[in-house]
Amino acid sequence: MPEAMMVPKSFVGNRNKGGAYVDRDKPAQIRYSNISAGKAVADAIRTSLGPKGMDKMIQDEKGDVTITNDGATILKKMQVLHPAAKMLVELSKAQDVEAGDGTTSVVVIAGALLDSCSRLLQKGIHPTTISESFQKAVDRAVVILTDMSFPVLLSDRDTLLNSATTSLSSKVVSQYSSLLAPMSVDAVMRVIDPATATSVDLHDINVVKKLGGTIDDCEMVEGLVLTQRVSTSVTRVEKAKIGLIQFCLSPPKTDMDNQIVVSDYAQMDRVLREERAYILNLVKQVKKAGCNVLLIQKSILRDAMSDLALHFLNKMKIMVVKDVEREEIEFICKTIGTKPIAHIDQFLPEMLGCAELAEEVHLDGSGKLVKITGCSSPGKTVSIVVRGSNKLVLEEAERSIHDALCVIRCLVKKRALIAGGGAPEIELALRLAEYSRTLGGMEAYCVRAYADALEVIPSTLAENAGLNPISTVTELRNRHAQGEKSAGINVRKGGISNILEELVVQPLLVSISAMTLATETVRSILKIDDVVNTR
Repeated sequence: MPEAMMVPKSFVGNRNKGGAYVDRDKPAQIRYSNISAGKAVADAIRTSLGPKGMDKMIQDEKGDVTITNDGATILKKMQVLHPAAKMLVELSKAQDVEAGDGTTSVVVIAGALLDSCSRLLQKGIHPTTISESFQKAVDRAVVILTDMSFPVLLSDRDTLLNSATTSLSSKVVSQYSSLLAPMSVDAVMRVIDPATATSVDLHDINVVKKLGGTIDDCEMVEGLVLTQRVSTSVTRVEKAKIGLIQFCLSPPKTDMDNQIVVSDYAQMDRVLREERAYILNLVKQVKKAGCNVLLIQKSILRDAMSDLALHFLNKMKIMVVKDVEREEIEFICKTIGTKPIAHIDQFLPEMLGCAELAEEVHLDGSGKLVKITGCSSPGKTVSIVVRGSNKLVLEEAERSIHDALCVIRCLVKKRALIAGGGAPEIELALRLAEYSRTLGGMEAYCVRAYADALEVIPSTLAENAGLNPISTVTELRNRHAQGEKSAGINVRKGGISNILEELVVQPLLVSISAMTLATETVRSILKIDDVVNTR
């Protein structure tokens, strides 16, 4: 990064010309190096902002390829070495956790703020002054954003759909948003109580990926979907009584390595007979409890299930699904109202879950799924089956659905919406510029620089959509100055229009958390004046 080392002449030495603050040489170099590293990360991701943004192809050391334009995913997979650049990667992760959407925007805003910092530093303004002014500006920005927003009710399905569609419009799978958006909204509405909920636990929505078919084949299942195969010949059970066991249906083994020396056939027969009797006893107890669908947790110590046990279970017409992963256990219990059974003695009728139907479904030529539906005591959970013709599309569809779910989650947390399409950023730039005129001294400069930096979002949106960024942003500024608060860039028509009429909306929480997180990160990068390596 040669530009990092090009420090303006005024910084060299500690000569105090004209009363301006002149930094010592080394801290200035460190600061510039950090700022340019942060800007480099922001520039790398800038082209993937907005509905017309480009996608990135990421190849890891194993040669696996990922195609995505989700900011958090790109930065997570990128190999970033510079410590300041790593802070921007952490920033997009934080935005992903907090809001789930706007991960690209937050890094682009941080990059623009770093750029304005370097200009202010060159003018000889002290880093602490800049940092404090930025804090003032962001506090003001949150107030302005909140004033711009309008409340939303969770019962208003159309508004929720619009915000989910806006989130999906910038993804690779945007043409399927008419299918995925309603699915996301319904899924979130199933797992919460709209009257009292303050957040959504996305663990209650199980996204199952199944290769094959197209994205059109995605569906939401109210119940349980398992990707494991059915091991017995029974593939459909009505009025299912479901048991979930965590012990093995196979002959017991000792904990240590041991050898049994058998001298004649009679002893051998006895060992086999014992095994057979032992397994038959286990299977009989399973049957006695009235269980007709058995889910078996994966075991690493020995076979979770011997062939003999499978034979007996098959005879007794019990449907068996084995190799259930440890992570799925909690979700399964919540969904079908069963309890995991750790020992055969606990295998009692009251531990079982009930469902109308458990069956193995054939997906046209691309494998099978086990669906359990019509649970008698269903928990507030839901499964989404994602289909895709290849691995890349499948993974990107899953990420897009996750983002759409997060957007609805934001609206549950903070029930307010705001216009999208660069409208809030331009409005902030105008209002903060007005605010800066009421301040005096250095602060006014810094707040003004902060306001100008926010115009990076609309100008990048315009640039990615193939419009002229300068004329578009000027026109947009003009519209907002005339009081059109919701004028934004309409990427579909390639011009400026009232974004709310185009139904481009985003949750208030996304914008607020993007502003506050980006400013925090920039402030902490600004305060660093030395990098020390430790052993």
